Parts: sequence; C-alpha cells; structure tokens
Amino acid sequence: MVRQSARTAAQPKTTAEAAVKVEKKVVATKADKVEVKKRAVTKRKVDYNEDEDDKEENIEPNVKDEDEESPSKSKPAPKKRKTTASAKKADDSMPLAARTPLNTLKLAMKIGAHVSAAGGVQNSITNASNIGANAFALFLKPHRTWNYQPFSPDSPSIFSSLLKANSYTPEIILPHASYLINLAQPDKTKSAQAYTSFLDDLQRCESLGITLYNFHPGSTGGLPISEACARIAAHLNAAHKATKSVITVLENMCGSGNIIGSNFSDLATIISLVDDKSRVGVCLDTCHAFAAGYDLRHPEAYAKTMTEFDEIVGLKYLKAFHLNDSKAPFSSHRDLHENIGQGFLGLRAFHNVVNDERLQNIPMVLETPIEVKGPDGKKTEDKKIWAGEIKLLESLIGMDPESKEFKDLEVELQKKGAAERKRVQEQVDKKAEKDTKKAAPKGKRGTAAAKKKKKVEEEEACDSCGEQSD
Repeated sequence: MVRQSARTAAQPKTTAEAAVKVEKKVVATKADKVEVKKRAVTKRKVDYNEDEDDKEENIEPNVKDEDEESPSKSKPAPKKRKTTASAKKADDSMPLAARTPLNTLKLAMKIGAHVSAAGGVQNSITNASNIGANAFALFLKPHRTWNYQPFSPDSPSIFSSLLKANSYTPEIILPHASYLINLAQPDKTKSAQAYTSFLDDLQRCESLGITLYNFHPGSTGGLPISEACARIAAHLNAAHKATKSVITVLENMCGSGNIIGSNFSDLATIISLVDDKSRVGVCLDTCHAFAAGYDLRHPEAYAKTMTEFDEIVGLKYLKAFHLNDSKAPFSSHRDLHENIGQGFLGLRAFHNVVNDERLQNIPMVLETPIEVKGPDGKKTEDKKIWAGEIKLLESLIGMDPESKEFKDLEVELQKKGAAERKRVQEQVDKKAEKDTKKAAPKGKRGTAAAKKKKKVEEEEACDSCGEQSD
C-alpha cells in the first residue's frame, strides 16, 4: 500500500518512563480541576445538552400566539404565519423511514447516524428512530463550549424508558466527545479542563447506561508524539479508575498537522499504555482512514487495510465505525465528509464494509452532510438524506457488486458528486503545487532554510526515545 513519507517514517516508541512521568503529572492536575462556569439562566428553559448547532432550532421568532393577545384589544385579521422553529421541530419529529429488523438482513449491520439531542438527550432516541436507524450517536452536552449544565434529575429514567419503548439497547449508542477536549494537552490548566469535561461525559454515559464513548485523540501541540500518547493514556487510566464500565473509544484521524491518530500505530501506542484494556477501543472513520492513506476502495485494498489494523492494533479493539465518503482524494490529509457513494471513496468501499461479517453488531454511524440550499439560498437540514443513506447501505448487504443494479447505482451516485470532487481536487492540486514551490531552495538563503528544516526534522526523529522534555 502506498503511503506518504509522513506515514512511512519510523513511529516513535513510547517508553515506560515517559508514561509514568506523565501519569504522575495527570494525577497532580486532578487537584487543580477547572471550575465549570454555570450557564446563564434564560427565560426559556434550555436543556443541558443543547449544542451550538442545535440552538437555532429552539429559538422562537418574535411571533405571538393568539392567546397572548390582550383581551381589551380587538383581534386583527389572521395573517399568514411564518414557519417557526417549533413548526420545523414538529416536521423533524415525523417518521421518515421505518427501521429494518436486523433479522431480515443477511448480516446484522447496525447502521444509523449522529442525530440531534437538542431539548434533552432522550430526544436523540426519537430522532434516530424517525430516520430508521439501528444505531446512533449524539453529543451529551454542548460540544463547542466549556460551559454546560448537569442532566435534569429525570433524564436518565426518561432516556431508559424511551430506549425500551423503541427497542434500542445501550450498546448501539456511540456518544461523541466535545471537539474542545484534547487529552494530549501539555498545559497544566488546559489539561485539567479537558480531563474534567472528559470525565463528566463518562459519568453521563454511566447514568444513562451507555457503554461506549467516542473521542478524538487530540493534538501533540508540536511536542513529541510519544509524550502526547503517554498523556492520553494517563488521562484514560485516571478516568477508568474514577468510573466503572464505559469503554473509551479512540477515533482514527486524517493526518493533518499535529493531530494524533492518523497512523494505526498511534492508536496502538495509546492502547499499550492503558492499564485496563477492556475499557479501551477504536472507532474507524472511513473518510479519515482514506485521507490518511489507508485504502478501502477495492476488495484487495480493503482486506490489506483491515489486516494492517489487526496486526498493529487488533480487531478485538474495533468497537464502532463512522461511515463517511470523502470529498478529498486519497492520502490528501483533508477531513471533508461526503455523502455515501458520491466521493472519492465510492460505493464499493462501503460495500466492502457492510459485507464484512466480522463487523456485525457494532454501531455504524453516518456523519455525512445533510444541509441543502432552499430556493432562498438558505441552508436547512434534510434528515431524509440520512434515512435514505441508511436504506442504501442496508441494500448493499449481500448485493452482487458486479450486478447491473450495483453498477447503475454506483454511476448515478458518482455523477451526483462529480462537481464537488472536481472542485476539491483542484484545491488539492493547487496546494500541492504551492507546497512544491515553497520547498524548492532559492539561492543561499533558501539552501540555509532547507538545511534548518532538515535539522529540525532530525531532532524530532531523535525524540522517539520518549523521554519527557523539560
């Protein structure tokens, strides 16, 4: 399999000394936990898990109901009311597709999407059921702010009741951590803040009976990756001791900048430093893997990637999938999700995934774009897209990839995404050309800069010993 130089470079080896030193630091920071600021109380009751993307759905426009009018005034002639957020919410609550019974599928692939939990975590259950999902993800609290409120006292019981009423079981739920959490953070105060939020999420999972919790490994901040992996593992060890059962699930990443997890070896390094290995796992994101240089497009390439994962990490640690096509080409290190079959991954990649019998009964979650432009140019979310993609993926189970049905579907979806693929490919090509020009030495000054860059790279390679820097 072809890999970029960054992926073929020798991976840093984390030593036990680094892990011990970092774990001592994490334990020390627990005493310095950052006090969580209380969210300002508004006239409108706002639930604890309302996220930034969902706030607009709950904000009512300045339209009065008839019973709010003063009785002393005569009522004006009825006017055509604008579509309010509550009306939109009512539309969203309508079932869009029925769930497919797993026993009717040739393989028990539990496919769903990352749904909204605006108004209360229990609403995620209804939202998942409405799109015909057999698995789902959600945010347990606002994911783009450090300010959050605890669950309301009755949330766990309501959540549990709705799960049973909808015939869902806790193991098909894959909550996603806040994007702000970076367990590799070296700064003491920021590290404590990240750990506090992380631990709070695990405690929320346990109160709801949820068994999995997905998070991004984080960023090295430019420091040696061996130290970053040791910091993550130390946080996980502390969090596992403070909780009872939730499995912390690392997500693979696309390989941009200092982000950890684009190589399977990063994930393996972190897992190797976790004390209770029954409490750690991996979620494979198809878009991230493809962007990082792991091919899934053809049966042979898919088999090679999964074999590599098994040899480096271990299939026993594979707990979930994120199903996303990619707007960006192979090994581009760009995290751009596309709808199923419309990106550079293509429909065959997803046929490979949903027909892999080893992946039965784990949550497979769509994070594909569902925003569409209306006649007025404004973007709105269309949940029918997810409902359709769930049925599409389920239809691929057992389908002959050489059949006319599959080939026609493949061509149709590729046509839909052709313009977007072309646009992003042009961006990637332009950036590659720009980077090539930057890398080319210009005169004595350029040569000196190139030598300095090489020296820095060599010094970073020497840091693979894993010793803690001052």
